[in-house]
Amino acid sequence: MNLISGTDISEIKDPIEYLRNFITAERYKRFLEVVQNRTRYLTVVLEDIFQPHNASAVLRSCDCFGIQDVHIIENQNKYEVNPDVALGSSKWLNLCKYNDSKENTLACLISLKEKGYRIVATTPHKDDYTPENLPLNQKTALVFGTELAGLTPAALAIADDYIRIPMSGFTESLNISVSAAILIHTLTCRLRDSNIQWRLSAKEIEKIMVAWLLSTITKDRGAKK
Repeated sequence: MNLISGTDISEIKDPIEYLRNFITAERYKRFLEVVQNRTRYLTVVLEDIFQPHNASAVLRSCDCFGIQDVHIIENQNKYEVNPDVALGSSKWLNLCKYNDSKENTLACLISLKEKGYRIVATTPHKDDYTPENLPLNQKTALVFGTELAGLTPAALAIADDYIRIPMSGFTESLNISVSAAILIHTLTCRLRDSNIQWRLSAKEIEKIMVAWLLSTITKDRGAKK
């Protein structure tokens, strides 16, 4: 139940129309602009990231480039948002955490496969696809591993494909947050230039809009922001 000034939002026929009255017209217009560019066709998975600033920077990139869902696997490391890096981006995203199993990686990736996602492991050690030629004919989950060790053997074994960013220097790989930004930007640009139906459904848009509106409204006052 979501309450604003004693009102049960779940009982309202058109919650968006009701909630928009609590924010400015400009803010509501911005919500509409942003949600139209959100996607679940491409999603991001973070496996056991132990440096909060790196994981938070990935969240910021996801928000900037329109990725709505981020799946966070907590095997050894609990993820915590770094507010100085994320800059509030996490409240606009759906964060799905996996931390109640001995095999959190498998639980996450199998769940995504069941939802129709192709699992694409990001690794510099497999010479398969690059951001420019990765097929986008299926919903895709990009999986990123820890800063030092990369993805676990379990994640690499279950992956359907592998992707790398071509390098021209002596260093083998980029920082995870930089890699994520490059991959997400390139792939979302390709999606928007394609005929693929990458946008959210009407029901998904409604649910996300209600969540955003609720997160913005000062509940105890019903004030505008």
